[in-house]
Formats: sequence, C-alpha cells, structure tokens
Amino acid sequence: MVTGLTGASKLKEMPTPISVVTQRSLLSVPSTNIIDAVAKQPGVAQITTGSGISKPVIRGLGYNRVAVVNDGIRQEGQQWGDEHGVEIDPQAVGSVEILKGPASLMYGSDAMAGVLIFHPQPVMPLGQMKAQVATEYQSNNGLFDYSLNFAGNQKGFVWDGRWSQKMAHAYKNSRDGYVPGSQFAEQAARMMMGVNKSWGFSRLILGYYHLRPGIIEGERDEETGALESAANKMKTYGKTLPFQYVYHYKAVLDNSIYIGNGTLKALVGYQQNRRQEYEESTDEYGLYFQLHTLNYDLRYLLETETGWKFAVGLAGMYQRSLNKGDEYLIPAYHLNDIGLYATASKQIGRWNLTGGLRADRRQLHSESLIDDDELRFDAFSRHFTGVSGSFGAVFNICDHFNLRANISRGFRAPNMSELGSNGVHEGTIRYEIGNHNLKAEQSWQLDLGADFESRYFSAQAALFANRIDNYVYSHRTDEVIDPEYSTYRYSSGDARLLGFELSTDFHPIHCLHFGNSFSMVDAIQLHQPDESKYLPFTPAPRWNSDLKYELTHDGDLFDNTYVALSMECNLRQNHYYKVDATETATPSYTLLHLSAGTDLRWGKHQTASVILSVNNIFDRAYQNHLSRLKYTDVNPRTGDMGIFNMGRNIIIKLSVPINI
Repeated sequence: MVTGLTGASKLKEMPTPISVVTQRSLLSVPSTNIIDAVAKQPGVAQITTGSGISKPVIRGLGYNRVAVVNDGIRQEGQQWGDEHGVEIDPQAVGSVEILKGPASLMYGSDAMAGVLIFHPQPVMPLGQMKAQVATEYQSNNGLFDYSLNFAGNQKGFVWDGRWSQKMAHAYKNSRDGYVPGSQFAEQAARMMMGVNKSWGFSRLILGYYHLRPGIIEGERDEETGALESAANKMKTYGKTLPFQYVYHYKAVLDNSIYIGNGTLKALVGYQQNRRQEYEESTDEYGLYFQLHTLNYDLRYLLETETGWKFAVGLAGMYQRSLNKGDEYLIPAYHLNDIGLYATASKQIGRWNLTGGLRADRRQLHSESLIDDDELRFDAFSRHFTGVSGSFGAVFNICDHFNLRANISRGFRAPNMSELGSNGVHEGTIRYEIGNHNLKAEQSWQLDLGADFESRYFSAQAALFANRIDNYVYSHRTDEVIDPEYSTYRYSSGDARLLGFELSTDFHPIHCLHFGNSFSMVDAIQLHQPDESKYLPFTPAPRWNSDLKYELTHDGDLFDNTYVALSMECNLRQNHYYKVDATETATPSYTLLHLSAGTDLRWGKHQTASVILSVNNIFDRAYQNHLSRLKYTDVNPRTGDMGIFNMGRNIIIKLSVPINI
C-alpha cells in the first residue's frame, strides 16, 4: 500500500487515486486469470492473448510501466513480452490495491503508470486454525480448478499453506469455433511460516508457479477459413505444439520490528523465472530464458507526537538473465537497481498533505553472442538515473465531500527487449529489433479528483493529464528479415495522455445497488502526422453498469444471497497507430452478464459459498482493441481479420470453509 509507507492513513486521505478490490469481489467476477479479475475496474484494462494470458494496463499504459507487487516484492517474470502474463495464483490473493498514476516514488522504475498490489490472505487470529476447499468450472473452455488451503495461528506461530491447480482446453466463439492453442494448465503452491511477537513479526514465504500455455498461431484453411490445428484436438487438456513452459520460484523474508515510536521493515526476496518455448518437438525447447532476481527493501516508518508521519528507505534489485536455448530474442544481461526515498504526511485542520522524493540509478550490461558465425547481439552498457517526486493534498469540505489534487514526477528506464532484441518472437508472430540509443522515459502527471458519499448515493471522479518524454513503443516496418514474420522496431517520441474515470453507486434501499463507471483515455504522440499520432494499445472508452439485488442477510440457511445483472460497453476505438498497419480500428460492442450467489449456513456456521454466472449471455462475437489475436490471419470465408474473444461462458464456483 502507498499508505504502508506513511502509517495507517485512510484511503480517503490519499491525494492519488486508489482502488481496493476485496476478496469477495474477486470471487464474484468471472475470470480466467488474476488480471482478468481486476481489469473491469475504472481506468484498468488488459492486453490479452487468448483466455490464459493477460497483462495489466492502467490509464492507457502497460508492459514495464505497470509494477506488480506480490508478497511484498516486485514480481519480476520477464514482463516485457507481449504474451508474458503475471505468475500469480488467483486463489492465494486476499485483496488487490490499484494505484493509478506515477508510483515511482515508492517502487522505482517501471511504476510510471501505477502499481497493482496483490495482498495475501490475512493472518489468522490468535488461537485459530482454518482449512478451505474451493473449486470452479467454466463451460466455454472446460476450465476446471481446485485449491486447498490450511492456515492457523497458535501461540504466535503463524502459517498459511496452499496448493492450486487449473486446466482448460481451447476456448470457442461463434465466428471462429474453437481456437487451437488457447488451452493452458496451471499449478501453484505457497507456504508462509512466521512468528508474531510483541517486538513485531518475521515471516518466510515460499512460492512455486507453473504455467503451460499454448501458442495461438491463427493459421487458417484457405478454402473454409477454419482455424487449423496440427493435432486437430480442439478440446484436449494436453499440450500441442507450439507451447511454453513457465516456471516461477520465489522466497521472501519479511520482517517488521518496533523501534521507539516507529517501525523498521526489512524485506529481501529471491525470484527465478524460467520460460521455455517448444515449437518443433515436445522434448526439445527452442527459446529458453532464465531470469534471477534479488529484491531488497529497508525502510523506517515514524509517527511523531505532532502528527507528522515519515518514511525513509533504501530499495533495489539485482538481475541476471541467461539464454539457454538455441533460438534467441534478447541478449543475456545483468542489471543493478538502487533507489533512496523519503516521504512525509500530516493532517492540518481539514487538509491532508502528502509528499516525497526518490532518486534511482540503474546499470545494465548486455553480453555479445555469435550465432552461426554471425554477430547476433553486440555487448553494450547503459546506465540511467532519475528523480521521482510527488506532492498532493486532500481538502475535506465536509464529512461527505472531499477534493483532491496531486502532481507527480515519474521515471522508467528502457528494458532489454526495447534496447537489444533481435529475433523472432513466436508468441507475438513478429520479428523484433531493439534500439540501443533509447533514453529513459520521464513523466509529469497532474491528478484532480472529488468524492462524495451519503446514505443513498456515492460518487467519485478523477481527471488526469500525463506528459511523457522519450515514450518508447514498437511499430511495424516494411523491412523483410524473415519472410514469415512482420518486422517491428522500437522507437521513441513525446506523448501526452488525458483522461478521466467517473463512478457512481445508487442504493435507494439497503438491498438494491445500481453502480456505474465510465473511463476513457486519449493518448497521442506529439508533433506527429495523423498516421502515427495515436499511441498503440490504447484502450477504448468503456462504460460498466451493475444492478445488484440482495435477497437475504443472516438467514438460517441462506446468507448474503444476491442476483446481479451487469453490462460492459466498449465504445468504438478509432484512435489507433496506423503506420504499416500496426493497428486497426475496433468497432463498439456491448456484453451482458448475469450472476447469483449465496452462502450456505448450518446453525451459526457458514458451510459453503456458491456463485453461478453467465458471461456474454447472448454469445456476442467481438474483438477487444487490446487483444493481440486481432492481428492474426484474415478469414477468407468471412473477410474478418484475426481471432475473436471468448463467447458465452457459464461459470460455477464452490468454496467450503472448515473451521478447526
């Protein structure tokens, strides 16, 4: 949390926009991965590759501009790749915080757009133990998962263990039928052990995650237009070529010690990410990336008697990336990051003031590689320095109404893919070429907001203006390096993003809620002609609406029973990067979803939770503007370009808690 650096501040006292997604909300939203579960929040979107892989986008910015924090440390899983998802088990997530806008102040480079913070399940109360069994089934892609959990707190010794498994065959829609290569399988394990004492706490977290995603190539039969599958097994749960193996291992030691009126927090984590790509054989990989990451964060939090809250810290990471395959996309490299930061906040009358500064330095060195007697990668070194800052204020007009303003400075260093890539990126169906001369991105962002809350009505509005110097992007060229793939190069320019989010909730009676949200962003490159004016992968304006009726509370058999109807309307996106057909316009579409849920009780105890959902009720065929599958082969029978998103999907979830 941002507030974790300045004490137990309430969210309404923060000048920057923050959204919190509770565990119950995560369970009630139909999804196939954890990013899919939070992407319906205002200002949040996702770049998708089928149903198994999603990348977060906040206010029109994604990839290495969004930092993901899990178990207290930055998730480092080669997130530069278009088809590289987030290696997090959704079942292990207790809640999600979404920080919108530059958060480089707290998290350094790569947090220019914002941060997704995935909090684990809360530690059990003293003297309690609890087990849980959860399962889910989805009709469209036959997704089946289950999760087993056992946690407790006995005499200050705390633990939380979980095992999860998920599998899905190819998904389908009314235009393409089944989409070969969209099947995936997932396994995850997590173990937390520690002690809670009067001096603070110390916890060790061990994590394992394994994903086996297929690769969607989108090749079609020239006569029928049907998608081709080498194995012709559309509903198989097994692996079919091409596919990937993704492994993510994690160990985190989290310590918090009370010293005087403050708290010393010391956190160190090790991550290893392995990504293997199989194209011609199920036994021999082509690409093989292995990434080692060491994260550290040492900070001291202090609250004075005068009401000031201070935080000072030192944070950074060391990375080592290796190529172990016989095909190559980016060079091997090592990286050093270090940052110093300080924040302060104070409440003065009706004002809440918050600010801080951070200085970062990144050193990056790539290794040369000769492949088939040709220089594939040359050795080069770059270093980047940046200063981040933030100052904001909240003015409490009355108990129901607040005004906010914040100005922030962000910083992001280019990643190795942008600087040094040179090869075929199978998952994106293109040949990518990096640019050694890219500069660090620097941004200034202004946020203005207001929120109102009463007994029957609440509303929040947030406006932002973001100016980014040296914005890095990839674009298609007419070069032919490999005749089977389009060629993409990385370039940079100056960008300007303007947008807003508006959300309301009307509940005239306790059991009825009518919620609406609208978000949009206009992202352009400055000093460019119309063909290259708009930034690639900018989400379309979106309107979400939910009508929820709560049937029972505190019933003898049924508790928290509800039915809900929701609508998702994505407007036409005709602001796109047109040069060399890098992007195309996307028509508008509207989806309707229906859901119902209840807790089952026996006596005074909850025995189970059941949620039933129907997603895309009318089986609407659509393409989201941020779907990379839009740009696969044209269907010769219909003339449609690319592959469509998932069709109608019926989901049932069951969770059984076991109190011990």
